[in-house]
Amino acid sequence: MIGVTSVDGPAARPDAQAGGAPAPQSAPAGAPIEWPAGQQPGPAWPAGQQPDAAWPAGQQPDAAWPPPGAYPMAEPDRLTRFVMRVYDRSPRWAVPLAALGCVGLGVAYALLSDPTRAAPDAAPSCLLKLTTGLDCPGCGGTRALWYVLHGDVPAAARHHFLFVFALPFLTYLFVVWAGKQAFGWRLPEPQISSKLIGGFLALWLVFSVARNLPWAPFTSLYV
Repeated sequence: MIGVTSVDGPAARPDAQAGGAPAPQSAPAGAPIEWPAGQQPGPAWPAGQQPDAAWPAGQQPDAAWPPPGAYPMAEPDRLTRFVMRVYDRSPRWAVPLAALGCVGLGVAYALLSDPTRAAPDAAPSCLLKLTTGLDCPGCGGTRALWYVLHGDVPAAARHHFLFVFALPFLTYLFVVWAGKQAFGWRLPEPQISSKLIGGFLALWLVFSVARNLPWAPFTSLYV
């Protein structure tokens, strides 16, 4: 006999859902939900970390992972705290100005040292070239910068073609970043994908190998 709770129809069976599937057993608030065998909603959750609702396997909603408190956060050391305080209290133009100062030091070194007149073993020298006689991937970069600063682009490209090729792009990226950080400028920013970076690094590797080959025309790349 089926009990009737109202005049609208018979009461629904507490152990059935739509389609005749058994429903999970009821449990007190905060307790883990007990599911029938073979219908668990995925991996078991630790006690006290059950999700708000039971979801079918593979359909759980997005949630923060790892759960809060799963991994202890390391306390920053004194140096890190000091750097973060200085960064938070510094004006927004301080970091671009510091980066520009580093670039200025590199330019000043290239102008004052005149690497085009320095001896091959003059200090500071490339350790790889000093010990093996081979050009490293960066050999010739300082001389190329010196020639660029003096307006001799062909000579700069002769000493490091990839440096001269990448210099306009690096300069524009720096202007975009520094202008946004210091003044809030919204200049068009090129989208650099990981494939583009990988392609440039592969080209740099080929250039580094080719400039050390002892046959013409590769010998013209040796510096």
